[in-house]
Amino acid sequence: MKASELHDKTPDQLRDELVTLKKEAFNLRFQQATGQLENPARLRSVKRDAARVKTVLNQKAAAAAATE
Repeated sequence: MKASELHDKTPDQLRDELVTLKKEAFNLRFQQATGQLENPARLRSVKRDAARVKTVLNQKAAAAAATE
């Protein structure tokens, strides 16, 4: 997922995406704890995608606050 793709989404879409990523991260952590995780790199990419979504959300909130 690229930041440029995220900039085109609305804040509601970004929040939905964040919820989805957090659920996936939880499931991956659970798989890791039980020894069933097949792709450990996926955990890292999901964490980074979630951070990227949070960053874009904060940027949009700051931009909205600056225009008010």
